[in-house]
Amino acid sequence: MDKDTLRLALVTAQYALRATRQQTPATVNKPTGLLVLVNGMEQAGKGTAVKQLRQWVDPRLLKVEATIGDCPLAYQPLWQAHTKAMPRHGDVMVYFGNWYADLLYNVMRMASPESSENDTENKKSKNKHSKNKKRKNNVDEPSLPIVEWQAYLQQQLVKLKAFEQDLVANQTRVLKCWFHVDIETLQERLNDDEADPQFLYQIDWNSKKVIETFNNVATALLRQQDDWIIIDGEDKSDAADHFCHEVLQAMQNALASSKADIDGEVQTQSLSDKNTQQEADVKIFEPVEIPNQLIDIDNADIKKSDYKEALAKKQARLAELLRARKGRHVVFAFEGMDAAGKGGAIKRLVAPLDPREYQVYNIGAPMLYELQHPYLWRFWTRLPNEQTDRISRIAIFDRTWYGRVLVERIEGFAADNDWQRAYDEINRFEADLATAGTIVIKYWLAIDKKEQLARFEARKETPHKQFKLTEDDWRNRKKWEDYVQSAADMLARTNTDHAPWCVIATNEKRQARLDVLDHAIEQLSAALLDR
Repeated sequence: MDKDTLRLALVTAQYALRATRQQTPATVNKPTGLLVLVNGMEQAGKGTAVKQLRQWVDPRLLKVEATIGDCPLAYQPLWQAHTKAMPRHGDVMVYFGNWYADLLYNVMRMASPESSENDTENKKSKNKHSKNKKRKNNVDEPSLPIVEWQAYLQQQLVKLKAFEQDLVANQTRVLKCWFHVDIETLQERLNDDEADPQFLYQIDWNSKKVIETFNNVATALLRQQDDWIIIDGEDKSDAADHFCHEVLQAMQNALASSKADIDGEVQTQSLSDKNTQQEADVKIFEPVEIPNQLIDIDNADIKKSDYKEALAKKQARLAELLRARKGRHVVFAFEGMDAAGKGGAIKRLVAPLDPREYQVYNIGAPMLYELQHPYLWRFWTRLPNEQTDRISRIAIFDRTWYGRVLVERIEGFAADNDWQRAYDEINRFEADLATAGTIVIKYWLAIDKKEQLARFEARKETPHKQFKLTEDDWRNRKKWEDYVQSAADMLARTNTDHAPWCVIATNEKRQARLDVLDHAIEQLSAALLDR
């Protein structure tokens, strides 16, 4: 396209994409966003290209973010530090640096210590809390053998590819642009009179040895991931036009992928994925047999005096273990039937802790702005995070990301494709957390139907507990069998080595609370022995 035609097409596509999230009148498209990842060589025209794009579209509707590469933060996946920057559905966002800048920075430090000796000044401008962050590499570490850094790179690229595929499946399309110039052009631009931006990867671009290492790392990355668009930056104007054409095509593809077919199902796959999707669609979801532990609930009793004595000892031990974990993040996930005692169990769990040590998240129906992001986004952004000023590194979820395969499945808030796909998405999410060092502890609190009714009636008659009982609770009770079946399916499909489920019988509240503490103590003790 000529420039004028391209500008018109970009603005048209931008507004069409924005319209996918409009509420009234209802759109025929499913709300979809576009995330543009910008990486590559320095002085390859990245800034010029994004500047031109912003001039050619409505700048109010184009979000631009930029990060400088740094070592991955301790106890969290590589992508986690960047999740708050995810675009809303209907928006276009250009993200300089992103998780690939962190990955490249870290690999460069592994492959060539020389590349990290020149970032001292850049470090001084980091936020004041950076000195407290746990780093995985030190400047004075020797370079690793090529096999080792390539293995690390390959491992991380596999995880990032899966993460990006989950973004696409949740209506956030991804365009990845890699800008490149030859060494001679790079050196000329570094020595011109124009001020240079802060370099993405904090390496010395004047060093040919460093550039050679970077090119080796980049080659390994691009060979493993074939979805990068390579943009030749020798002529910055041509590179900018090429970039704008790619963004236009990505927006148009995002619009096409979001259109509903005649049956109302949304096509989220590219043409090359259709055969695979058709094969997957043929498979019928098979409910599992409901295990006895969900329907035959133990009614063991315990004396109040014995309970109080045991509770104090277990709480003291739990607090001791949590404070001995050396900064590792901990995520507690509580699920269960209504009135099964999640709140009471959480109250006893946190009793021995300082309120500044933890955060409790009571998860309900998502807000509109949360619905305009990938499904897991509202949980990603609540995870313990080394980037924040908050000192708490323990997160406790009262209801969780499993809502998609429980209430959303039963009430029809999620399409069959969405909740059936969610089992694998959740397993990958929890695996990434566990691999990074986060301790994930999950509970299903089981109660029988008779005991639930007794607790509902007690809440109705107790003034300070009446707020706990809602019309939804009574309505959900009518779908008891559906909820038990969905719980059985969830436990069977998401009970993994890195994040196993613990099913707690809660007909006897006191014993259930002790059982929760016992399991937490067991999991934390095992985790501390592993590291």
